[in-house]
Amino acid sequence: MLKHYETVFIATPVLSDSQVKEAVKKYRNFITENKGVIVHEEDWGMKKLAYPIQKKTTGFYHLFEFQAEPTFIEKLEVQYRRDERIIRYLTFSMDKHAVAYAEKRRTLRVEKNAEKTEKIFKKEEE
Repeated sequence: MLKHYETVFIATPVLSDSQVKEAVKKYRNFITENKGVIVHEEDWGMKKLAYPIQKKTTGFYHLFEFQAEPTFIEKLEVQYRRDERIIRYLTFSMDKHAVAYAEKRRTLRVEKNAEKTEKIFKKEEE
């Protein structure tokens, strides 16, 4: 049975944009190749870390929300540990309330973006 999970990883800030995209693609493919289903994905970009990790103060954040077999999580985290590009990661199982909250958050984000776009078009018409 597939369970719902969310994973966030932080890639080292010394990577180029193409190297970060390559790392993201690696994990996206790893999830889908292991019979996982990606529900949602967010690129949070470069952010300041709360505390230095490996003498770095910033990192590239990326989130995957996906469904997978519970046995897959250990395989995913082994991949994170082996990858020198990843300086931190967190994966957790989402209960029905967390799934509902994530869907609500996505819906609100889409509505806000639609409102911004609408305002831009109204200004251009004036």
